[in-house]
Amino acid sequence: MTIQHDRNFDDLFDRFESKIYETVKGEWRLRLLKEDLARFVAASPMTVWDAGCGQGQISLWLAEHAHQLTLCDLSEKMLNTAKTHFEQANIKATFYHESAQSLAKQLPQFDLVLCHAVLEWLSEPLASLKTIMDKVRPGGYLSLLFYNRNAMVYSNVLKGGWRLPPILNDSYIGKGNKLTPPNPQFPHIILDEMRHAGFSIEKHTGIRVFNDYMSQQARDNSDESVLFELEHQYCRMPVYRDMGRYIHLLAKRENT
Repeated sequence: MTIQHDRNFDDLFDRFESKIYETVKGEWRLRLLKEDLARFVAASPMTVWDAGCGQGQISLWLAEHAHQLTLCDLSEKMLNTAKTHFEQANIKATFYHESAQSLAKQLPQFDLVLCHAVLEWLSEPLASLKTIMDKVRPGGYLSLLFYNRNAMVYSNVLKGGWRLPPILNDSYIGKGNKLTPPNPQFPHIILDEMRHAGFSIEKHTGIRVFNDYMSQQARDNSDESVLFELEHQYCRMPVYRDMGRYIHLLAKRENT
């Protein structure tokens, strides 16, 4: 049996920049996340923990609106890039070079916890999610973005051929491209976990509900702005949202 470990992206830092952060797909993701988190822009200063911050784009955006940020990442290169962005903006924050689930025991609870594109890279996603959820104070919020297993199944079935048997017997998980997460999650399972932990869902958004199912030729023949408007129109509708490449959930922890 292969022992899984949490993924450290130091060796893939350059590929992440070119394949995700510097692409239209990355821009769409940031735009939809900011829409879902827009209520916090005008909120009174909050304590915010970015649990797996990457390059810190959302954290910096929140810090620019007077919130107090704590950031961590297992990747030293990602964390250093986030630090540089904060320094260039002349904004202070607290940084930890550590995984979210190991750091959590040292931290207090927060008004808002961000966990974006982290779960799917962890060896124990659901156990880690519980640890991260515990760091949200009663009445506080969790912003959770994760790689959608529904989308992985569907997109691979559409390609057919040798991909079908591995999907039938669940052996496709962890295979293929290094940028393909080994532990994508089913939305209904994540939703059950969050509700069981006392969270109510306030925003539920699918990110890239059409784009990733289109052939390259179809994308090349499409007006990018029109495609995004279609994405925007359908991304929060049931069925479509559950087929997004990523799922974003904004949830409030009930006062218990």
